[in-house]
Amino acid sequence: MTSLRNLPAIDDVLRLDSLMDVLQRHPRSMVVDWIRLAVSECRARILSGAELSRTDAESFVLQSVRNAAQAESGQRLQQVINATGILLHTNLGRAPLAAAVMERLQHCSGYTNVELDLLTGQRSGRGVRACRLLSQLTGAEDALIVNNCAAATLLTLQTLAAGREVIVSRGQLVEIGGGYRLPEVFAASGAVLKEVGTTNRTYLNDYEAAIGERTAAIIRVHRSNFSLQGFVTEPDLSSLVELGRRHQLPVIDDVGSGCMSDLSDPGLSEPIVSESVAAGADLTLFSGD
Repeated sequence: MTSLRNLPAIDDVLRLDSLMDVLQRHPRSMVVDWIRLAVSECRARILSGAELSRTDAESFVLQSVRNAAQAESGQRLQQVINATGILLHTNLGRAPLAAAVMERLQHCSGYTNVELDLLTGQRSGRGVRACRLLSQLTGAEDALIVNNCAAATLLTLQTLAAGREVIVSRGQLVEIGGGYRLPEVFAASGAVLKEVGTTNRTYLNDYEAAIGERTAAIIRVHRSNFSLQGFVTEPDLSSLVELGRRHQLPVIDDVGSGCMSDLSDPGLSEPIVSESVAAGADLTLFSGD
C-alpha cells in the first residue's frame, strides 16, 4: 500500500503547466471535480493491487482530466456539418435559422417591446402578434404557439378528450424524435386511444364504426419519419372532416413538421399547413420548422 503515497495532491495537479489549457477553457471548479474523481479512480486501482509510481499516477490523473474535458467540449453547442442526408435532423437542431432571421435576432437582442403596446403604453400579451401572423399565413381562424408538436398534441388531447376516446388509425401510431410515442402522449393526456383499421389499410367505415358515446374526436397523424407503400389505403382529410361534421366531432390533423409552401421540387415532401386548414380540420398541429 506504499504506492498510495504516490497519489498526486489536487493543488499540485492544478499547478501543472500541462493542464493550463484545460483551465483556460473550463471553470476551475469543474476541473477540480474532474481531478478529484480521477484521483479517486487512481486510488481504487492501487487498492485493487495495481502498483503505480508517482509518474504513473500523475499521468493517469492528467489523462482522465483531459478525457473529461474533451467529453464536456463535445456537449457544448457548436456548428457542425449535417452530412446525414436528413434535412430536418432532430439531433442537429432541425431547421437552421436563415441569415435574415439571425440579423433580426441581433437587432432585437437588447430591450424590446415583448409585452408592451408601444401605441398605448399598456402591457400586451406575449406572442400575440406572432399568433396573428401565423393565422394569416395558414388561413386559420386563430393560432397558438407552444414548445413543440408533441406538446401541441398533448395539450389538444388533454383539453378536448381527457377521459374520453379519440379515434386513430393503427398505421399512424408513430414514434417521433426524442422517443415520444403517440400512445404514450395519449396516456399522459388522459385521453383513451381508440385504434381502428390495420397497419396498412384503414377505411372511412372503420372510423365510423368506432364512433360511440365516449368518442371525443378523430385524429389523423402524418408519418413524418417513414412511409407505407404498396397495399395501402386510408381516407383523405376531407372525408374525415365530413365524417366528423356528421357526428359533431372535431377532427385533429397532426401534419408533423409541416410546410408553409410547396417544397416538393427540392425533394421535401411534407403536408402543407394551409391545405390542412382549407380542408376543414378543426385543429392543425405542426412543428415550427
